[in-house]
Amino acid sequence: MNQINRRRFLGSVSLWGGAAGLAVVQPAQVRGTAANSRLKLGVVGCGGRGHWIANLFAQHGGYELHAVADYFADVVQNCGEQLQVDPARRFSGLAGYQALMESGIDAVALETPPYCFPQHVRRAVESGLHVFMAKPDAVDVPGTLEIARWGRQAGQQGQCFLVDYQIPTDPLNQEVVRRIRDGAIGPLLMVRTHYLAGTFSDPPLTESVESRLRNLVWVNDTALGGGYHVNACIHGVDGGLWLLDQQPIAATGVSRIGRSDPHGDSHDMFSICFEFADGTFMNHVGSHLNSVFDVRCVAYGQAGNAEIGYTGTAQLNGESAYEGGQIENLYQAGAVRNIARFHDAIQSGDASNTTLAPALRSALATILGREAAARRTRLTMEELMRENRSIPADLSGLALDARLPGQVHGI
Repeated sequence: MNQINRRRFLGSVSLWGGAAGLAVVQPAQVRGTAANSRLKLGVVGCGGRGHWIANLFAQHGGYELHAVADYFADVVQNCGEQLQVDPARRFSGLAGYQALMESGIDAVALETPPYCFPQHVRRAVESGLHVFMAKPDAVDVPGTLEIARWGRQAGQQGQCFLVDYQIPTDPLNQEVVRRIRDGAIGPLLMVRTHYLAGTFSDPPLTESVESRLRNLVWVNDTALGGGYHVNACIHGVDGGLWLLDQQPIAATGVSRIGRSDPHGDSHDMFSICFEFADGTFMNHVGSHLNSVFDVRCVAYGQAGNAEIGYTGTAQLNGESAYEGGQIENLYQAGAVRNIARFHDAIQSGDASNTTLAPALRSALATILGREAAARRTRLTMEELMRENRSIPADLSGLALDARLPGQVHGI
């Protein structure tokens, strides 16, 4: 099973403080530290969020935007021009990421459709690069196991590996979780989460998958993006699992397609109940139809309740009340914090990689929830892992090297 025993992997996800084989190495041994404090960064995936987050890396001051890659030549050229990346280090086509990782960078930021992540992470770790990646880790169980394998390998080799979730970066959310851990609302009994947002453009299918790779259309496609639950609802599920600090053993749910003219196969309406070994459960509702963006996680204990989220307020109610406050714009603030944390970890030689285990937990939980809801049944984590079902994407017709007319680069 992708070189990782299922039962051992399930246990290790909840037991890891970060990745197995944690490493703290001397700064002189790590790329881009001490003698070379500005890290040479490559960004793979230069569409909307990729271009946006590349700007945030540039604004940090500790990174040099050294190379960029995207399937589409026009996208990578636009990003490269705006960020003043040498034209010789603007790579396109399916093989662009390989050229980028051979261009002399220290670290890579992965902002592609999640289908690509297992392959890109493997290449990055084998190349000795530090890895900053978007969520989710993968679209299916085999892909998640690949991320587990190479994320663990990164830690053992002293490479930093960060998965960019934003809810856990907020100081108010952190304080609420700390107080819950200290018993402020008593034993946890139930968690309720929701993710409400709009939908993404879902145009008619064409002969090639190429048209699905632009403008986040791929979120509608399970093979490319994992579907709405795995790609988007994962923020709410991740927050709930952070509150509970454990992995679900089963999920029961229902889901459907609600958008009026669907072409991708992803469902966009979800109601899922996750079960945990200690008897607690978590109810999640996801809606992706013209909703005002709202992501909340509420924990109910014997002595009160608590709220955290991507939006709204973080607070505790009950005998040990905590007023908390308004959560700031986590879309940007969370990314900025993670970019700084990534830089600090590389500079200090800290490859403990503590975001990896929670990210793997959330990826598996949302895959479990997606499958249970689509089948309208109860599905256990053991059954999901035993199935080990791969969701292939048809990439036929895509170009290995997609250059603009007259463009020359080093692929």
